Amino acid sequence: MKIFFAIIFAQLLSFAAFAQSPAYKNSWTKAPVKTPANVAIDAPLMGNGDLTMSIGYKGNSLSFYVAKNDFWRLRSKADGLSGPRVAAVLDINIEGLKDADFTAEQLLSNGITRTFLKKGNQQLALKSWVSAANNLIFIELKAVQEALKISIGLRAPNHSMARLKTGKSGKIDWLERAFVDSVDIPTTVAVALKVLNTSNTTLLVHPGKPITIAMAIQSNFKQEAPLKSVLNQIKQLNGSSVAKFEKQHNNWWRAYWDKSSLTVQDSVLMKAYYQGLYTMAACSRDPKFPPGIFGWTTTDSPNWNGDYHLNYNFQAPFYGLVSANRLLQAAPHDAPLLDFISRGEWYAKNITHTRGILYPVGIGPLGIEVTKDFAQYKNSQNFEQGGLFFGQRSNAAYGLLNMAQYWRCTYDEEYGKKIYPYALAVANFWEDYLKFENGRYVIYGDAIHEGSGKDKNPILSIGLIRNAFDLIMDLSSSLKRDAGRQEKWKHILDHLSGYSTQTRNGQQVFRYTEEGVDWWPDNGLGIQHIYPASVITLDSKEELLSVSRNTISAMQRWHDSNTSNSFFMAAIRVGYDPVMISNELHKYALRTYPNGFQLNNPHGIENSCTVQNALTEMLCMSAGNVIRLFNIPKNENASFKNIRTWGAFLVSASLDNGVISGVKIKSEKGRPCSLINPWQNQRVLLLRNGKKAETLSGNRLSFNTAKQETIELQAL
Repeated sequence: MKIFFAIIFAQLLSFAAFAQSPAYKNSWTKAPVKTPANVAIDAPLMGNGDLTMSIGYKGNSLSFYVAKNDFWRLRSKADGLSGPRVAAVLDINIEGLKDADFTAEQLLSNGITRTFLKKGNQQLALKSWVSAANNLIFIELKAVQEALKISIGLRAPNHSMARLKTGKSGKIDWLERAFVDSVDIPTTVAVALKVLNTSNTTLLVHPGKPITIAMAIQSNFKQEAPLKSVLNQIKQLNGSSVAKFEKQHNNWWRAYWDKSSLTVQDSVLMKAYYQGLYTMAACSRDPKFPPGIFGWTTTDSPNWNGDYHLNYNFQAPFYGLVSANRLLQAAPHDAPLLDFISRGEWYAKNITHTRGILYPVGIGPLGIEVTKDFAQYKNSQNFEQGGLFFGQRSNAAYGLLNMAQYWRCTYDEEYGKKIYPYALAVANFWEDYLKFENGRYVIYGDAIHEGSGKDKNPILSIGLIRNAFDLIMDLSSSLKRDAGRQEKWKHILDHLSGYSTQTRNGQQVFRYTEEGVDWWPDNGLGIQHIYPASVITLDSKEELLSVSRNTISAMQRWHDSNTSNSFFMAAIRVGYDPVMISNELHKYALRTYPNGFQLNNPHGIENSCTVQNALTEMLCMSAGNVIRLFNIPKNENASFKNIRTWGAFLVSASLDNGVISGVKIKSEKGRPCSLINPWQNQRVLLLRNGKKAETLSGNRLSFNTAKQETIELQAL
């Protein structure tokens, strides 16, 4: 099957330039069957990056599951004693609509979801959305043919450790839920509900006379008295105020979609591109509380404690956000890693007897360790000094990957200062942990896979270490810190052990470790030094690129519960066949629930941006500080605007019938720029802020830039 790329001009022109097309929507032809669940759900996903909501339907009840990124049970203890929790559940019971036909549609442009229940002549239509600008929820109910009797109830899951209070204040129903006993950090969430323009919670909805339910939600991390806050907020709402909030909501989403964009003709890939960016906007914006592994919490007992799983699951949904110029959604990634430094230092001191930081597999926000004292593992080698490590020493270094991407694509000095202590702690750990012998640095006792044993030179850790020391040297130079340590860091980079290889089916491929695990049949750890570690690029030696491509061919992990988010990118980075990549990406994008989550994959949001990241990289790659445009199948058309690249550049370009045009580079920080000539060896004219400047030639174009300068390139 050949996948054709081209610009979808009709859709593009029918909406604001480079903004989300209303043609892209999610559709349900039956009620979700995996909602609620302890893992990923199949329901419509709504949210504003702090507050999330999803819909379930059973019997005659529609249930809206409301959660908040900062509402956890916060205790450093495993066995389900810590993790994100449900804030509240809104039940809408409809008399006469038991087991009705369920359909739903959700616009990816703004998340507004329309749900329909129909049984005979009785039909209910709902319009629900989470405000992007406020922690408010609005649900409009309409009877279509006959009047419907409806009752509304606000509840929370039964939980012996939760403190629950409910009550009424005039026309307002409220709920306050808290975890304050036997915790390290107390948490409270408050929810207030009002049916606008009526005081009843059991009511008759008449055709042509819709009613609207409004809810306000807040936590103790945002307001000292969250219940008082939501009561005050909900009191001010009335029927006429909904339109104002919906306008603010739509304005936020319009600005979000204008941050960057791309177009290709394959509508399946385009929908998946927008789906991923929608999902992350809906669940990631709180700078201190990123989403957990599932993104949407619908029970009080999420698998894996709903944690930040540090050996890729937590990092993966953030991989593509910086290149997509969604910095607000990318930023929350860092907070739990930075907040865990002191505990990581304790583990390094007491387990490996080193400086720096050693992180376990699962953590939570605010320094909480959700896998601590895990009874199931206490008598195994996976458990050390109370922490669950599975023998892996690489979790903290893995946490640097998205930080490195953010830094390299922004060169934001304040951001560099924020992450420097963490990056330095990672460098300190590996300075001490690496063994220098026979002219090279060697890793001993580091499991490449959970519980794989005391592996020597795992290929993933080799890549993570290279990334870590490249980053710390760049930060050190830019921030003018620790200049005296650069010689040591460079020595490590110059003498770090290489990537082990082996022969499989007559082809030289990477070996997972130098001693220990050689291959793993159902994961892609053997290519993660390529991506997300970003230490092999198209400027690497051809021998290394050949081994990389052979490994991609041998693995074929395109459709993998754990690997797809890195596998496509690794293939793109080493110049693998773009037709094969496009075909497999198309198949991958089809294997989803209606909400975009991967079929039969319990992990939730980790694959949200797999397609977005891959498309962005195919159209504009910049790893290694060299910009490469349109690595896509021949005779296909595409365009993009404001893709963020290494060097802090925003790049735009178009490809139409084999002709590249509109190449524009905005330099935010005035760094040198290197670009593979889009017109091969033709001469190229540079226009600086609209004025003709120098002419360049050759396969690789290199030129200086000034801060906030816009440079256009034209073939001569």
